[in-house]
Amino acid sequence: MSQNSFKAACIQLNSGTSVTDNVTVATQLIREAAALGAHYIQTPEMTTIVQQKRSALEAAIAPEVNNPAVSAFAALADELKIWLHIGSMAVALPNTDHGPSIANRAYLFQPDGTAAASYDKIHMFDVDLDNGESWRESNAYRAGSQAVLVDMTPNRTATKLGLAICYDLRFADLFRTYAQAGATVLGAPAAFTRQTGAAHWHVLQRARAIENGAFMVSAAQAGTHDDGRETFGHSMIVDPWGIILAEADGETPSVITADIDPELANAARRNIPSLSNDRPVTLRTITQRAAA
Repeated sequence: MSQNSFKAACIQLNSGTSVTDNVTVATQLIREAAALGAHYIQTPEMTTIVQQKRSALEAAIAPEVNNPAVSAFAALADELKIWLHIGSMAVALPNTDHGPSIANRAYLFQPDGTAAASYDKIHMFDVDLDNGESWRESNAYRAGSQAVLVDMTPNRTATKLGLAICYDLRFADLFRTYAQAGATVLGAPAAFTRQTGAAHWHVLQRARAIENGAFMVSAAQAGTHDDGRETFGHSMIVDPWGIILAEADGETPSVITADIDPELANAARRNIPSLSNDRPVTLRTITQRAAA
C-alpha cells in the first residue's frame, strides 16, 4: 500500500419512513465505521427516508436550509474527522413551476463538517418491470444536470471522487467523464430494486471499475422496507481490476470496509490505457435501397 492509501467504508441500510429513526441508525453505523479506521464513509441512496407515497414523502422532508438531517451529518463528520458521503436524501425544493418539487441529493462533508459538494441525481428511474413494478421517479424528483467531481487530496485522502446515484450507474459516459478528469474513486450509492439488482448490480459495478481503472464504492439499501419496497443490498467496494474487495449481504444493515490505494488505479491505467487511447467517433448510417 502506498502512503496515499486510506480506508473506505460502505454503510448498508434498511431505511424506513421515519427520518429521525433513519438518521439515528445511520449515525450508529457511521460511528462503527469510523471506529474501524475508515476515513471516507458512504451511506446509500435515500439514507433518510424510503417512502413510495408522494404525499407522505413531501410531508416528511425539509428544504436544504436548516435541514436537521443535513446539520446532524455535518456535525458528525466534524466530530469524527471523516469524509462523510451521504449517498442521497430527499430534499424539498421551491415548486415554482408546479413540476417535481423534490431533489434526490447527495452530500459530501469534509472532516471539518463543511459541505464540500452536493450532487442531484441526473438519470431518473422511469421503468416498468416484468414483475409488475412500475417506477416514475420523474413524477416526484427534479433531475440534476451537472456531474460533480471532488478533489479530496487536501484532507488525508489523495484522490478525486466522482459522484453518482443509483440509476446513474447504467450510464457509462458519466463515469468515463469523471475518470478522464482524474477520478480514481467512483461512487454509486443506491437503492436498486431486488429484481434489477439480482440481474445487473454486480456486473455493472465491476464494469464501471474495469473500464475506468478506478475503485467503485457503492453503499446500498437492503431488504424489505416499511413502504413495501424490496431492495437488493450487496453494498460493495471494487478495485480497478474488477475484484470485489468487500461485499455486504442482501438483507442486513451493516458496515463493510476496504483499503483504497489511488496508486493502484494509476497502475491499472498504465497497464490498460483505455482512457488515453479513447477516441471520438462519428456515426455513418447506411440505408439500403429497396430492390427494384
